[in-house]
Amino acid sequence: MRLRRYRLVAAFALVLGTGAILLTSAPATAQGRFVYNRRPPAPPPVKDPNANSGQMLVKALEINYDYNNNRVAAVGNVQIYYNGSTLEADKVIYDQKTKRLHAEGNVRLTEADGKVVNANLLDLSDDYRDGFVDSLRLNTPDETRMSAARADRTNGDITIFQSGTYTACAACRDNPQRPPLWQVKAARIIHNKTEQMLYFEDARLEFFGQPLAYLPYFSTPDPTVKRKTGFLMPWASYNSFTGYSAEIPFYWAIAPNYDMTIAPRISSRQGVLGQIDFRHRLINGAYEIRAYGINQQDPGAYAGQVGDRNWRSGLDSNGQFALNDKWVVGWTATIATDNRFFSDYKLGPYKNPLGSFLLTPTEGVSQAYLTGVGNRSYFDLRSIYYFGFNAADVQSQIPVVAPVMDYNNVLNRNLLGGEFSYKANFVNLTRGQANFDGISPTAQAQARLNPQLTPTACLTSADTVNRANCVLRGVPGEYTRLSAEAQWRRTFTDPWGQLFTPFFSLRGDVIHANIDNDPGVSSFITPGDHQAVRLMPTVGLEYRYPFINVQPWGTTTIEPIAQIIVRPNEINPGRLPNEDAQSLTFDDSNLFSVNKFSGWDRVEGGGRANVGVQATTQFDRGGSINMLFGQSYQLFGLNSYAVQSLTNTGLGSGLDKPASDYVGRLAYAPNRIFSVTTRFRLDEASMDIKRFEAEGRANFDRWSVSLLYGKYAPQPELGFLTERQGLLGTGSFKLAENWQVSGGLRYDLANSKVNQYIVGAGYVDDCFLLAVNYVTDYNYTTIGSIAPVTDHRVMVQLGLRTIGGTSLSQNVSSATTP
Repeated sequence: MRLRRYRLVAAFALVLGTGAILLTSAPATAQGRFVYNRRPPAPPPVKDPNANSGQMLVKALEINYDYNNNRVAAVGNVQIYYNGSTLEADKVIYDQKTKRLHAEGNVRLTEADGKVVNANLLDLSDDYRDGFVDSLRLNTPDETRMSAARADRTNGDITIFQSGTYTACAACRDNPQRPPLWQVKAARIIHNKTEQMLYFEDARLEFFGQPLAYLPYFSTPDPTVKRKTGFLMPWASYNSFTGYSAEIPFYWAIAPNYDMTIAPRISSRQGVLGQIDFRHRLINGAYEIRAYGINQQDPGAYAGQVGDRNWRSGLDSNGQFALNDKWVVGWTATIATDNRFFSDYKLGPYKNPLGSFLLTPTEGVSQAYLTGVGNRSYFDLRSIYYFGFNAADVQSQIPVVAPVMDYNNVLNRNLLGGEFSYKANFVNLTRGQANFDGISPTAQAQARLNPQLTPTACLTSADTVNRANCVLRGVPGEYTRLSAEAQWRRTFTDPWGQLFTPFFSLRGDVIHANIDNDPGVSSFITPGDHQAVRLMPTVGLEYRYPFINVQPWGTTTIEPIAQIIVRPNEINPGRLPNEDAQSLTFDDSNLFSVNKFSGWDRVEGGGRANVGVQATTQFDRGGSINMLFGQSYQLFGLNSYAVQSLTNTGLGSGLDKPASDYVGRLAYAPNRIFSVTTRFRLDEASMDIKRFEAEGRANFDRWSVSLLYGKYAPQPELGFLTERQGLLGTGSFKLAENWQVSGGLRYDLANSKVNQYIVGAGYVDDCFLLAVNYVTDYNYTTIGSIAPVTDHRVMVQLGLRTIGGTSLSQNVSSATTP
């Protein structure tokens, strides 16, 4: 046997498939001799070890040549680079006859796509296409891991893992031998690289090393796949109306940029609910269309409810496209055969299996919009159709807005040394039927008996309305308004530090209303055509004088604030439709607002003064206290808030008298953990509490809580006949790094009952999701119901990264809320 051994201090290259061995070497010492019976040709230059050159670059401490058997062995810290892959081992033997590489000891193969294979023994063809691996551990760039007693690769694309495991969870840093949170063990795991699929045979799902589920066979796309045709994880639920339900969605990847999900849901009581979800992504945006339909087998399960019908269906869609870097156009759409369809079957807006506390959808919004955002400007144009989700909703009483436009702009340069801005609003809406709202005890009692009917207490035999019983929330007919306002303000600071801010605004409105003569409407507004023009010039001055006191323990700033506003009376106050300015809460947030109405349909008139004082103390060691206290005065002219309007907006607000109620705020944050904020409104004459809110928050590393207490005096002019008082609390606690429990509760102190609550626990990390929630929710589900029905539901969600997720929802009970 002719055998030569050399110490290798340079690199040698093996040219595969030619039978020739190319070698560059150097003696181990300066005096050593290089002995070889034939001089090989000089190897071609290696420009990039990872290039697709068809050559291998090998580094090792020793090279052993077996000329009789045509074998070359690299020994000691072996590193082989080939076609972007790196093979490391204690020893690698290359057999020129069989063209195979055999690696032993601390084998590590890093493939060109980023996968890392660790093994005790590896035997591969010289192009890495075929071979086997013993005691395999595989890590992928997608942070998934596989292991097997043996793995065989054939045809370069099919790998069979014998007694294999698969997980998407990272190994424990403190104890790598500890079983992962979850893993799938199978007798065989087959990876088809061409199909990009993983097939599991005789598999079981383990959590923390304990088997919990057995599956004789299942398949899933490999981690490199972002989207692939196939079945998704199943979903199940139960409630008394549909019985037991299950759905297995089928995902169809039609093309790289669009797909479809078909998800028939089979229920034991109602039959098959069809669902189709189509998504399409284009170069400048995307859209989605979801359609649902069912021919109910047992509609009588919904007896007395809006769902008591054979055919029920719905559609919801959304889309948005960028016209350029400033403009987008889009839409949302929601429509159904009845307003309880989505809720009854937990579709569309109700699809989230975990729900959200106090955020139950009340309506579906169908709209088309165009929005543009500039550096200092904003434009929005949209048409809106609201679809009520409550059985008490009367669709003809809900307006159709087509369109509404908002625009505002702030000049990027000063005008007369100050800031100049302007804004505009246009709205056109129609309503098919008048919407009366009972505010007297009799009218409210009648509304509870049948929420869909106008309370008879609102109407007399002469089709007139006793305005002490009702307000007109929605005017029937068509309403159009165009409004525009320009504003200017500038701040001057004198040598003593006083700040003077003069401001000026000019607003104009053009209004057209064509009011239908529904019964009772004439008691509020004259039916027929109405045209009106409003012009409201405003001149004012704001004064601030901050006093700053610096002490070793902190800084205190006391700032008196006063506003004087001069303008004429509101034109046609309360005698025009009011659609967007019905909500009015007078508190610390709008004490210094020039116009305290919430929308464009009402505008404040008359002379007014807003005065108050604000103080802030900032402690050097952290923490702060902020206080504000003030009052508003009607100086002259008509007080817009004291006018009885169609909706009584302003009455009982605290602004409906010459000297308003007192409003204030006190906030204390001793550090970043705790904060307490109180807001209040006190009666100007008696100092009785008209409105009080106190909110406390605590945020620690592992837990957080919040508690809001509210107390609100009666407002009979708006239909609040008794004092309202309640608590709203939320909290979450991090049991461990990934475990968390949370909950929320709303308690009606006035009636001594819990209105709504949610309690849940969950585990979330990079590879696993488990959440369990118990939720109460209430809504009108029947026509003519005396009170809402409260549902109690348990919802479970499970997700395994790269494999998929599923959920289970079950109604525990339903009861009528007294």
